Amino acid sequence: MTPYEHKVQYYETDGMGIVHHSNYIRWFEEARVELLEQLGYGYDRIEAEGFGSPVLEVHCKYKTMARFGDTVLIDARITEYNGVRMALHYEIRDAQTNALRCEGESRHCFMGRDNRPVSLKRSWPALDKVFAAQLEGQNAANDGQF
Repeated sequence: MTPYEHKVQYYETDGMGIVHHSNYIRWFEEARVELLEQLGYGYDRIEAEGFGSPVLEVHCKYKTMARFGDTVLIDARITEYNGVRMALHYEIRDAQTNALRCEGESRHCFMGRDNRPVSLKRSWPALDKVFAAQLEGQNAANDGQF
């Protein structure tokens, strides 16, 4: 999948000209939305089908600072998926230097219109297959790394 590209805006910075820590979590969401779009199942489609995917947890590790005017690339990938829950890993890197700015994880579940957990394996098999294939492809890619 293609990483999501974001140009740091002035309003995202603090008085020192450094990106405020809260924005990295927003960028995770932007990248997750883009990943789903690239998979052909954007949030608009998921919600139109009667499903939601609330955030259960978010973790973020700040490594180096991004500043106003920088462009960052955000790689979002599925790292866990079982039909009811999904976890994603994020890496935010400077587009010019490839310096790691931040990495993190978010965990989600899938819910129906009644706000109760659902299994996509039973409720939406086509989407289940897309997520499972994405996870399998990611695992296969990681197997080739040392």
